[in-house]
Amino acid sequence: MRIHRLLGRAVLLSASLIAFNLSFAGAAHAENQPQAAAPQGDTFSLKLAPGEPAAASAQTGTVQFIGTATVLIRYQGLTIMTDPNFLHKGDHVHLGYGLTSQRQTNPAIDFDKLPPIDLVILSHMHDDHFDKLVQERLNRNIPIVSTREASEKLKRLGFQQRFALSEWDKLEVTKGDTRLRITSVPGRHGAAGVSVLLPKVMGSVLDFGANADTPDYRMYISGDTLVYDDIRSIPQRFPGIDLALLHLGGTRILGVFKVTMDGKDGVQMMQIVKPKKTIPIHYNDYDVFKSPLADFAREVKAAGLEDSVVYLAHGDTYTFTPRKR
Repeated sequence: MRIHRLLGRAVLLSASLIAFNLSFAGAAHAENQPQAAAPQGDTFSLKLAPGEPAAASAQTGTVQFIGTATVLIRYQGLTIMTDPNFLHKGDHVHLGYGLTSQRQTNPAIDFDKLPPIDLVILSHMHDDHFDKLVQERLNRNIPIVSTREASEKLKRLGFQQRFALSEWDKLEVTKGDTRLRITSVPGRHGAAGVSVLLPKVMGSVLDFGANADTPDYRMYISGDTLVYDDIRSIPQRFPGIDLALLHLGGTRILGVFKVTMDGKDGVQMMQIVKPKKTIPIHYNDYDVFKSPLADFAREVKAAGLEDSVVYLAHGDTYTFTPRKR
């Protein structure tokens, strides 16, 4: 096993250097190319069974932090789960190339205590976002919105309702009178040279309401990304984000390659995307997370952004209200 891990690390390091050189050369070539029009993406649709009327809860929504990047979003009769990870403290996940990571926390809810789920948003296919327990036990008919790469793996696992989104693709969801549009937005799991060795990642913008261009509530989920140039296109296309869920942790592979935002990156992301409120998630659950929540809190204070951040412990819930018309 040790030899296997060492070989895996050697492959990762060698391939990273090659990929970095290729990406650098590609970037230099791209500078001399004409700029193409901004892509609009394709639109898909999902119609869910109406269920119980949502009138009683239509005026408020909630975000419950379960752990890692797993949250439950409840709004207007919809229950959405993100990046399901229900392993317990001491369990291990595989990250590829012979590398593993140990969980340091327990989820706030056990898998078998989950409420009925309307759909899952999966930012990418990594075991700490869609673990082996979930792969075995999640209902095969639950709709899952994810990247094309992840959707291929989900197909092999037997999941029936897969919505594979490329960047800027949209999924229009209806449930009775409830309307939701999910748009895949830029995300990159590390620096250009390293990200080619890791799963493709998507960020997501959720627009609740009958008119997605003037939504009742707009939410951004970063996914496991770093801050890079393409991120700036998100607030250009989606101004007025009400709530951002940021994947932090400063995850480092081999202790060297940073593949998720640390505290400083998280504040930079806030300054670019400009959400009214931000909830940090994905910051203390695995031993590859090297930037604790305290790093982010310190940077938030230094930037004078304390009033716009909501800190949730595992199991805590944030309640939000739609925009006033």
